[in-house]
Amino acid sequence: MEGMRVDKCSWSLKSPHEEHYHDTEWGVPVHDDRLLFEFLILEGAQAGLSWSTVLAKRESYREAFDHFNAEQIARYGTVKINALLANPGIIRNRLKVNAAITNAQAFLEIQASFGSFDAYIWQFVAGVTIQNAWQHTAEVPVFTPASEAMSKDLKRRGFKFVGATICYAYMQAVGMVNDHTYTCFRHAEVADM
Repeated sequence: MEGMRVDKCSWSLKSPHEEHYHDTEWGVPVHDDRLLFEFLILEGAQAGLSWSTVLAKRESYREAFDHFNAEQIARYGTVKINALLANPGIIRNRLKVNAAITNAQAFLEIQASFGSFDAYIWQFVAGVTIQNAWQHTAEVPVFTPASEAMSKDLKRRGFKFVGATICYAYMQAVGMVNDHTYTCFRHAEVADM
């Protein structure tokens, strides 16, 4: 319907990257382990920064981190770490780069224990997307009891950059919660997935 106004979550209108991400990915249930791992690393990289910054560097992250192949990342050594820290296409923070390696190792341990990371991570919402119905973006919480439980368990298993707020952003990204505002055109679309 040309010229017709489409309601969207207000945060998505800040940049073309964010709008495209909102319209195509945010809140869509993810069950692919590689993509679940990618979002885990990217959410950790976002800590203290804007999601727009991370989205702008996402393709560079994919290239720099071997398309988020956890087995490869788990084996990164000094030479690769130094190359990552010299790469202007990613966020060059030593703690975050080291966390990606540590998280890859912990991720592989979870896959071995649970059969898949998907089986492990979705248990925090009993395997079903939590359908919220917020009227305004300002109503959306920054963390919940589920994200606190996830954070606590991930930390216990050795993960880094997985605080309750990061875990909630992760839950939103991978569709464990549908936090599109109720009037957003994506709310109903995501709810039907």
